[in-house]
Amino acid sequence: MPEQVQRIVSNLQAFGTRRLMLMGAITALVMAVIGVGALYLNRPAYETLYVGLERSDVNQIGMVLGEAGIKFDVGADGTSVLVSAGNTARARMLLAEKGLPTSANAGYELFDNIGSLGLTSFMQQVTRVRALEGEIARTIQSLSGIKAARVHIVMAERANFRREEQKPSASVVIRYSGSDAEKTAMSIRHLVAAAVPALSVENVTILDSHGTLLASGDDPSNSSAARTLGVEQTVEAQIEENIRRALSPYLGPDNFRASVKADVNTDSRQTEETIFDPNSRVERSVQSVKANEASNQMQGSTPTTVEQNLPEAQPEATNGQKSSSQNDRREEITNYEINSKKIATVSNGYTLTRMSVAVVVDRKRLAAILGKSATPDQIDTRIAEIQKVVASATGFDEKRGDIIEVQAVEFIDGLDGVPVEQPGMLDALSHYTGSLINAAAFIVVVFLVAFFGLKPMAAALTAQPAIAAAPSFDDVQRSLPTPQDVAADTPALPGADNAPAPAIDDLRRKLRPAPQERLARMVDINEERTATILRKWASAEAAA
Repeated sequence: MPEQVQRIVSNLQAFGTRRLMLMGAITALVMAVIGVGALYLNRPAYETLYVGLERSDVNQIGMVLGEAGIKFDVGADGTSVLVSAGNTARARMLLAEKGLPTSANAGYELFDNIGSLGLTSFMQQVTRVRALEGEIARTIQSLSGIKAARVHIVMAERANFRREEQKPSASVVIRYSGSDAEKTAMSIRHLVAAAVPALSVENVTILDSHGTLLASGDDPSNSSAARTLGVEQTVEAQIEENIRRALSPYLGPDNFRASVKADVNTDSRQTEETIFDPNSRVERSVQSVKANEASNQMQGSTPTTVEQNLPEAQPEATNGQKSSSQNDRREEITNYEINSKKIATVSNGYTLTRMSVAVVVDRKRLAAILGKSATPDQIDTRIAEIQKVVASATGFDEKRGDIIEVQAVEFIDGLDGVPVEQPGMLDALSHYTGSLINAAAFIVVVFLVAFFGLKPMAAALTAQPAIAAAPSFDDVQRSLPTPQDVAADTPALPGADNAPAPAIDDLRRKLRPAPQERLARMVDINEERTATILRKWASAEAAA
């Protein structure tokens, strides 16, 4: 057996059975604590597989993943399933083969499970509506902040004896986590209206899971008030941008502030105008009529005689008055086309009725530009020049009643702009909070185990049995060689007598070893006895 191994075995046997059992128990406890801590703190991370599931789906998914040997975990709410990192794609493929989860919204895959044989038109229509609802719900759930969505669509029905055509409608219920639910609801309305044929935005109703109505009826964004406000904000922002581009190269972007108030008129106007030009005419048609009339008239008269009274007498008529007439008529009608122009103007834009502009300039910047010896008159002159620049940039019109005011004031330090906060060290460490906590906990556990377990065990290993009777310092000192013994053992130099000379004795007395050297020699002779003596000295001095 090697000497080192034999020494270790001898030291262990010197501890005794009780100490060895204690050491073994401490070692087993330390290893168990370290192993459990390592397994708990270094367990694999989990990734979300599905959220918003039904209880039945969670149970079926757990059974399938357990049979496949994939480690999984269920969320605290009981509606989400998590799998170990790296197994997400495999788990989803496996669940898709099993048709899970079934509680998810079904889309166009509904047509994969039905056959065309024996399928009526009503069943086809219902399946189509269900598929459309599922696809729209999936798209809504992909939006940020939407946890779940359910869509109901009522399609228009055609009827032969119905006077008014039925319009489609839709209702959506969402579970939202955020603060701007109304804005998201308006976006969802437009999404649903664009996905369903002939569906208008006004016929889409949005509710949340608490029953709160988020959007219904007319779109408030299309109202006249909202449109007017939006146009005003756009005009004001454009005018402020023009002022900024005009003054920034001269004053700097942080040395002036501009505020614009614009009054706009967004009323719809329709103007129709007809203009006739009498000087511009064209002959459209010419009609000529010519008539000639001639007439002769002669009248006969019967004379008054006795023969008129006779029964069979026929008196002869005599010639009476004669008359003749002739009439010639000529008529010409010319129709002219007068030039006319019709103008119809429809305006759905806006008209700027009045504008007010206020610009404040940092007086320190003007003083720096003009120099330290700048007078108030020079500053006022420069302000007037800036006012002209602002008037040109904004399209100032005095007849319209516009107002522009430019003043030089002292700016407050720290209000030139809101600085963009860069992510600091704490923000960067926040992403690794979980890992840091696990590492710190593991280090603390190891430290506690080492301090309370390994340190006592090391002290027990290094402890030696107590010595019954420790030799005194005088015994050790007597055991050390004296100078005479050293001189006796030292061979004489050639040509010299064996008796030492008096000068050599004096030199030996002068070269007597110091206490440190004597202590070093004592350690070289017997380390254990020297250590025991030093302990006794230390305990005696402490007792004194």
